[in-house]
Amino acid sequence: MDQIKIAVIVGSLRTHSINKKLALAVGKMFSERFVLQRVEIADLPLYNQDFDHDYPAPGILFKQAIEAADALLFVTPEYNRSMPGVLKNAIDVGSRPPGSNSFAGKPAAVIGTSPGARGTALAQQHLRNVFVGLDVLAMAQPEVTVQFQEELIDEEGRIGNERTQKFLQGFVDRYSAWLIKTLAA
Repeated sequence: MDQIKIAVIVGSLRTHSINKKLALAVGKMFSERFVLQRVEIADLPLYNQDFDHDYPAPGILFKQAIEAADALLFVTPEYNRSMPGVLKNAIDVGSRPPGSNSFAGKPAAVIGTSPGARGTALAQQHLRNVFVGLDVLAMAQPEVTVQFQEELIDEEGRIGNERTQKFLQGFVDRYSAWLIKTLAA
């Protein structure tokens, strides 16, 4: 496998989302062996089982983007101690109809940032629980729950804190090595 394609799914629709900034910053840390492609979720309709026989075009495009990837990177905020509804909706769209789970068998990692002291730990744990039902293999460590502060990451994805830069690079290095090993198996 020459290049490894990673689908990046950000669980926020906000224009100036701090998780979009985190995804951008982390994306710049991967070596050239990895190609990261952000998969948008904003245009997905709310999942409805009536779609199972006539899937809407945005759902089909989303599923195709996930299927084209070798691996997944979820970057999620935490809303009310869980993942945002828009992210859960994207998962529901991508895993349906029965027998066509686009996530199945993919290796994944979860990261996130929030202004709160615990970061996105609970949202990430809930997402990992959902991975079991999706047949997604989740990298267990390191957990990346960044407490976001003003000017930590700018609009261009530059990190303004050396300690955070090293921490995130450590995650990227470990995720990269884990993906190479996992995908070779």
